[in-house]
Formats: sequence, structure tokens, C-alpha cells
Amino acid sequence: MVAKRILLVDDEPILIKGLKFTLEQDGYEILTAADGEEALRVFSENPVDLVLLDVMLPKMDGVVVCQRIRETSNVPIIMLTAKGEDMDKILGLEYGADDYMTKPFNILEVKARIKTILRRSAPAAAGEDSKVIRVRDLAVNSVNRSVTLDGKDIRLTAKEFDLLSLFISNRGRVFSREEMLDAVWKNDYAGDERTVDVHIRRLREKVERNPTQPEFIFTKWGVGYYFTDRDD
Repeated sequence: MVAKRILLVDDEPILIKGLKFTLEQDGYEILTAADGEEALRVFSENPVDLVLLDVMLPKMDGVVVCQRIRETSNVPIIMLTAKGEDMDKILGLEYGADDYMTKPFNILEVKARIKTILRRSAPAAAGEDSKVIRVRDLAVNSVNRSVTLDGKDIRLTAKEFDLLSLFISNRGRVFSREEMLDAVWKNDYAGDERTVDVHIRRLREKVERNPTQPEFIFTKWGVGYYFTDRDD
């Protein structure tokens, strides 16, 4: 089995050294970068399976790095930061991060988050449910975790795909924010429910032709969100 490759981006040498050693002991291949510009260079030169990305970086901050990566890739990104304010968490997730961890963190929790996100972002194995769910011009393939709209590929992050799969597999059911956190994030995210709203907005921007007049993902005011088709 080919080792999963992780790009670790942080300007703290001690943290880099400790995480690199621990993750290599678990069989991961680790690439490192100490500033934002170096992170983008390493990322562009090497295929990676996941990015651990500090928010506060020299030369280019982690949020900008996250944005740049999202322009070309849906690789899972976990933001790392010493800041714990809720708005910072929303900001990190809004720009395309899949998860967010506040320093100081437990290395066992980091390893668990990595394992979970890599498992969820990996294509389903051959022989598993290969049914493509189609709703009008939207198609969701659970095997290769791909989405198309009007025959064009739609780039979704791992969490965005999981949300869309949850919706499209349960058309008409209204999910509360808490239910979506339990179903998609499980124990991977300790923040508040506003992150759901951020992800729903980003998902609508990608799968709706006009996000202000949705065709698929609707709001049940005071309750949550649901997926339906006006032509059903």
C-alpha cells in the first residue's frame, strides 16, 4: 500500500519536528513548509493527500494559502491555529478548510482527525454501492465521489460532498444543524452550528445555478435544511 502523503505547514520548528516524527511512525509520508509561499511551492510540486495548515504564517497567511489551494484542488485541509474565537473558526472553514483544530491540541486527536478525513475523502472501493443518484441535471456518484451539473464536473470538498450525499439520499427530509453535524462531522468538529450554514452556502454556490433561488437545497426557517426537486 502506498503511504498517504501529508503536507505539514507551520512556522514552529518544535511542532513540525514532533508532528512529523509521530505521523511518520504511523506510516505517513510527511512534507513540510515553514511559510505560506513555501507551502504553495511544495504543494504545486508534490501530490499530497492532506494538508495540515497553520493560520498564522510568515510571508502569506494560512487562510490565503487555503484559498489558493482551493482554486485547483479539493485535497482535505485541516487548519491549525492558536486562536480559538468562533469567528476565526468560521473564517477558516468558509475559505475551504475541512476541519479546524485549536492549539494546543492532543496528538492523538490530530491522528484521529487525519484518519477520519482521509477515510471519508477516499473513493469508495470497487464493489460498493455504485449507484449514481440523479436529480434533474445533477448527478452524484458515490463510488468516485464525483458530482456533475449539466454534464460539467463540480469540485466539492470532502465535507461538501458528504453533506450533498446526505441530502440527496434523504430527499424531502429536513435536517437540523445539529443532525447535520452529527451525521457529517460526527466527533471531528467541536465548534458551533454556524459552520453548517457556511458549508450550506458554499455548497449552494457550487450546485445551484442561482444560489438565491435554489433548485435543490432549501431552507426550512427555524428548523434547518432539506433537499428536494421542484419537478418531483
